[in-house]
Amino acid sequence: MHRPRLDHRPWRFKDGLIKAVRGTGDVTKAVVETVADTTSAGLRGSGKVGESLITALYGVVGIAVTGGKELGCELGAVAKGMVLGLLRGTGETGDGAMKAVSHTASSLVKHTYDVGGDVASAAKGAVEGAIEGATEIGADVGKAATAAAQGAFDAAFEIGASAGDKVRDAFKGTIKGIKIVLKEPFRSGRG
Repeated sequence: MHRPRLDHRPWRFKDGLIKAVRGTGDVTKAVVETVADTTSAGLRGSGKVGESLITALYGVVGIAVTGGKELGCELGAVAKGMVLGLLRGTGETGDGAMKAVSHTASSLVKHTYDVGGDVASAAKGAVEGAIEGATEIGADVGKAATAAAQGAFDAAFEIGASAGDKVRDAFKGTIKGIKIVLKEPFRSGRG
């Protein structure tokens, strides 16, 4: 089966993250903006939309998470930047955009788990990025936050019940004033 791919050259996360970490006192803000700007620029240059974009994003998320982990970045900030950049880069506000947000949040949780990072922080960062991005582009903020949260939550439960519980707990209360309501997964993960 042919899988659409993104050209990885425009996705210079690690280079951008190195500059951001060295060049500012506010590392979290610098990481969020660097990842968001890189994601946004890469998406605009890719010409990918719909399913081909969603398929290709998994690898791009892996590059960002791995680079962030190698540099000691807070992976919640990387997650926030990825989802923010996705929404900025596509400028889409409809169901396709919400599906991409959900898929990206899911990928962020899985890749964060794979590198030994904090899945709850990545999940919360993805939701924060969805809220901020939706606000910027005029999308439905509640839908964007729910799409990110559900994607992250489902991915965490695919990893295992413990990861799912951590992500569920991260969504208690509100995030940036938005109450997150999750649908429980129909199946549990590895344990």
